[in-house]
Amino acid sequence: MADLRTPALQGWQRANVLAAANYMREQIARTPEDARLVAVYEGLLDLLDPARVVARRQREQASAARQAASALKAERRRTERRAADRRKADLGPPGAERRTGPDRRSGRDRRGR
Repeated sequence: MADLRTPALQGWQRANVLAAANYMREQIARTPEDARLVAVYEGLLDLLDPARVVARRQREQASAARQAASALKAERRRTERRAADRRKADLGPPGAERRTGPDRRSGRDRRGR
């Protein structure tokens, strides 16, 4: 993984980034649905606090791993269904004789010896 550390901001740089972040926060308060504003604001905060970048990436990776695991589980459920599921097989009406071989009780009754 690439080195994510950035050099420390000088005083004037930090002040300018902080002013821009405050301005972005005001803009987000007016239009909270603007995803681009939120992304720019988050980027500015990442400049001020580099540890945020690491924490955000870890959260994103954990979220992606959870989604991948649930997708795999759903796929496994879908493929592990038995091909000859009784509910899908046409066995005829309930109560009907389903055996195809000869009648077991033809001839001599096995109970009455």
